[in-house]
Amino acid sequence: MSTTSAGSAGLVKDGTPSRAADTAKRAARRRTAQVWAARVGLAAVVIGGWQAFTTWGIVDPFFFGQPSGIVKRLVDLFQHGTEFGSFYANIWTTIQEALAGFALGAVTGVVFGVTLGQSRFLADVVGPYIKMVNAIPRIVLGSIFIVAFGIGVLPKILLAAVLVFFIVFFNAFQGVREVDRNILANAKVLGASQLQITRHVIVPSALTWIIASLHSAFGFAIVGALVGEVLGAQSGLGLVIKTAQNNFDPDGVFATMLVISVIVLGAEWLIGKLEHRLLSWRPPAPTEANSL
Repeated sequence: MSTTSAGSAGLVKDGTPSRAADTAKRAARRRTAQVWAARVGLAAVVIGGWQAFTTWGIVDPFFFGQPSGIVKRLVDLFQHGTEFGSFYANIWTTIQEALAGFALGAVTGVVFGVTLGQSRFLADVVGPYIKMVNAIPRIVLGSIFIVAFGIGVLPKILLAAVLVFFIVFFNAFQGVREVDRNILANAKVLGASQLQITRHVIVPSALTWIIASLHSAFGFAIVGALVGEVLGAQSGLGLVIKTAQNNFDPDGVFATMLVISVIVLGAEWLIGKLEHRLLSWRPPAPTEANSL
């Protein structure tokens, strides 16, 4: 007994657990540095090769643009704006449309997914109609919204919401169907109401599926807003891209696409933070634990 205690004390005094933790942290930092170095290297190869090929005439910059030209065009857009107003105003217009469509589509997708996931009867009744609407090409829906509501902000919000809705809906629906039936039975035995079961059992269990859908949903919200702006708008990044395309300005197209990419990456980062906060109670999966 005393030997074991002494051995344990010696283990703590030697600092073995502390050294193991430090080693793990150093390994994690080293892996992060390697990942970022690889990312920067890949970007340098792609951008450098693009610049070199267009400079040497292997690739025609008239059709494919040029990295140096894209940077100049981006600076010009931020400094002098566009014919539809300042570039900042166009960015904010698209962000507003995407955010509103994202919120509307995500909320309705969760509500319908959770509701239909709990009711097989409703799922059988409404399911075919949801599949029919989902099969309609999005550009057709965009045209319908433009005709019905004009070229204002509303059609872009609706189109973005439609794209987000189906992604979130199917994930929420499947997440509800994957809830452990034993847990549901135990909750009912303990006297929980249907509302309590939904709030404390079903939604938390399906939250992993729902959050996973949000990562790609915001990108689709941006796509919906851009498609609506291309079809008809008074401002927005989609209109800037359309105008650059009509003027045979590939640098303008790529410069605007770069801004869109930064917006989506920023939203992805925020959603990742939200996921970490909402799912902090969940123990890491074996694959996640091994990657730390």
